[in-house]
Amino acid sequence: MSSIKKNELGKQGLVVPAIGLGCMGMTQIAGYDIYGKADETEAIATIHRSLDLGGNFLDTADLYGPLKNERLIAKAIKGNRDKYIIASKFGYEIDDNEQLTWKINGSRNYVKKAVERSLKNLGTDHIDLYYLHRLDPNTAIEETVEAMAQLIKEGKVGYIGLSEVSSATIKRAHHIHPITAVQTEYSLFERSVEESGILNTLNKLGIGFVAYSPLGRGFLSGDINSPDDFADTDFRKAIPRFQGDAFYKNIELVNEIKKLAAEKGITSSQLAIAWIIAKGFLPIPGTKRVKYVEQNIAASHIALSNEELNRLEAIVPLGTSTGARYDEANMQAIDQ
Repeated sequence: MSSIKKNELGKQGLVVPAIGLGCMGMTQIAGYDIYGKADETEAIATIHRSLDLGGNFLDTADLYGPLKNERLIAKAIKGNRDKYIIASKFGYEIDDNEQLTWKINGSRNYVKKAVERSLKNLGTDHIDLYYLHRLDPNTAIEETVEAMAQLIKEGKVGYIGLSEVSSATIKRAHHIHPITAVQTEYSLFERSVEESGILNTLNKLGIGFVAYSPLGRGFLSGDINSPDDFADTDFRKAIPRFQGDAFYKNIELVNEIKKLAAEKGITSSQLAIAWIIAKGFLPIPGTKRVKYVEQNIAASHIALSNEELNRLEAIVPLGTSTGARYDEANMQAIDQ
C-alpha cells in the first residue's frame, strides 16, 4: 500500500487519507446513469486499486441505486472490511419496496430504519462516518442528530456528518452532538460555501469539510467539449451549468485551467484536486475506472505554490457565475 498523507477530519478523532473515492457513479440512480455507464467488475477493480494506493476512504449513500451502491461496496470490501473507512448517507426516503419516494426523512424512526438497512447492505456491523444527506424541512435537526448520536452509543456508527446544510443548521446540530464533517459540492466552479460563510463556521467549530464533485461533475477534467457529449440518460443534461451560454463560458474557463495544468505537466483534473487539498479540505472525486483513480490519487502528491494557487484562482475568481449546480427541484433541497 503506497503512502498517501493522512489528516484528521474534524476534531473528533477520525483520520482519513488526503483524498477519498466517491462511489456514486458506480451504479445508476433511479434509472439515470451517473457520468456514463457503469460496469460492476471495473468498479470493484477501481475500489481495490484505490486501496492498493492507500485510498481506503469510500463515500456512498443509500440513495445511489437506490441501495445497489452499498451492495456493490459490500462485494468489493468482503473479507477486508477493517482496511476501509466507509462513509454513507441517508435521508432520501426509500420505501419497503426499495423505491425512492423523493421525500427527505430525518425523523428518529427513519434514522433507525435507514442505518439498519445500510449496515445489512454494506455487510458490516458499523459505518465509520454517517451523514444526513439533506435536511428534512419537517423534522427539527435536533431530533435527527439525537437519533444519529444514539447510533454512536450503540456502536453502529463511528462519527456523524451533515450534507448541504447552512451555518445555522450546523450550529444547532453541533450543539446536540459534535459533528465530524460537513459534505458539500465544492470545486473551482462551485465555491458558495466560501461566499456564505459556511467554511468559517466549520473552522470555528472544528468540523472537517468534504468536497464532493471536486471536478465540477466532470467539467474540470477537460474531456467535455459539447452538450451533445452526454447520453439522454446522463443526469447532467438537466443541470443548468451544462446548458446554453453557461456551457460555452465554462469551456473557456476550463481551457485556461488546462493551459496552467500543461505548464506543470499534469492534467486539469489533477490540478483541480490538488487545489482543494492545498486549501486543507478532503476531495472525494468520483470515478469507476482504474485509470482515473490512479490519476486522482497521484494528485494528492502534487504541491502547488502560492503563485500557482493565485494564478488558478484568478482564472475563476470567487463569485464567478458558472450556472446553477442543480435543477430547480434539487436546489430547493439544499439548506441555504
